[in-house]
Amino acid sequence: MSIDQIPRTAYNEDHEAFRETVRRFMKEEIAPNRAQWAKDKIVPREIWPKAGELGMLCPTVPEEYGGLGLDFGYNAIVDEEGSYTGGAATGFSLQSDIVCNYLIAYGSEEQKKKWLPRMVSGETITAIAMTEPGVGSDLQAITTTAKKDGNHYVVNGSKTYITNGQNADLVLVCAKTDPDAEPGWKGVSIILVEADREGFERGRNLDKIGMDEADTSELFFNDVRVPITNCLGEEGKGFIYLMSELPQERLSIAISAQAASQRVFDDTVEFVRERKAFGKPVLNFQNTRFTLADIKTKLQVGWAHLDWALARHLKKELTPEEGAAAKLWHTELQWEIVDKCLQLHGGAGYMNEYPIARAWRSARVTRIFGGTNEIMKELIGRGL
Repeated sequence: MSIDQIPRTAYNEDHEAFRETVRRFMKEEIAPNRAQWAKDKIVPREIWPKAGELGMLCPTVPEEYGGLGLDFGYNAIVDEEGSYTGGAATGFSLQSDIVCNYLIAYGSEEQKKKWLPRMVSGETITAIAMTEPGVGSDLQAITTTAKKDGNHYVVNGSKTYITNGQNADLVLVCAKTDPDAEPGWKGVSIILVEADREGFERGRNLDKIGMDEADTSELFFNDVRVPITNCLGEEGKGFIYLMSELPQERLSIAISAQAASQRVFDDTVEFVRERKAFGKPVLNFQNTRFTLADIKTKLQVGWAHLDWALARHLKKELTPEEGAAAKLWHTELQWEIVDKCLQLHGGAGYMNEYPIARAWRSARVTRIFGGTNEIMKELIGRGL
């Protein structure tokens, strides 16, 4: 059963009409170019306004800021269809599901009017810079600073593994505005840094083992001066803002992982139906059928759980623990499925020319980004 045949409970007719638009875009604009973009290690900027024209970027932005004022279900459809197509729309998800929410929830009126319309249209590409070379999931330990100097902040530090880093026009930088605060989280703020500011530098477009088309970068801040008004929300509240928005980020990762898992399963069923061993299709062997039956069952459970989590989130009831659990379960399932499906491909599965190989490589990071799955277990465990 492919993704377009799965009965869903989280969506209404308007959602599904939007899905057809997104699916057509993915088929016509993304799928034919994905291999070249993977070689280039970046999605070209020109594709962003095309997505913006169709309402695919930041659909939750209120109408007064140039958006459609829709619910997160529309974001989820872009995530599903993009991931099912092969994941080249990863940067869209970052902008729509993560960065956009921070500006809507905590941005000043001036910040919203300036940036949200451009994010919706695709004119502005955004990134959020949390991770540092020596700091991963422990955001309290960041060392990037934003020190006041008159009516400006002076930002110094470096970030790494930043999605959209090469393309970004605007970066939300997690920095210490009070490095001496105890506990450390009280000193964290989110500072908006425009890419044309003097002292801002892009480092390498990092060489990853998967998700090749997603530009992932080092960023450097050398005495970058930005106005005090570039602080997002209140100074010192950055860590609280980050924690508040993480359930949606983790649900977004879960959605993409589930859709990617479904695509791998669908492709594998087609492959073993055509591939022959000992004179008969590989699908005819009991081991193959049992493996795929197990996967199909878990996918069925996964879609049901995802609809439950989506329904909770649309009612603003999804808890941080539930978001962490969704990210944990769906990304672990994704890894199990891609690994078993690669095995069913035999030697072909080890060749990059086959989609399963690319899917296998790309799946490995989903248990790391958005907070490692070990951190997800810790978050869930604290609530016991």
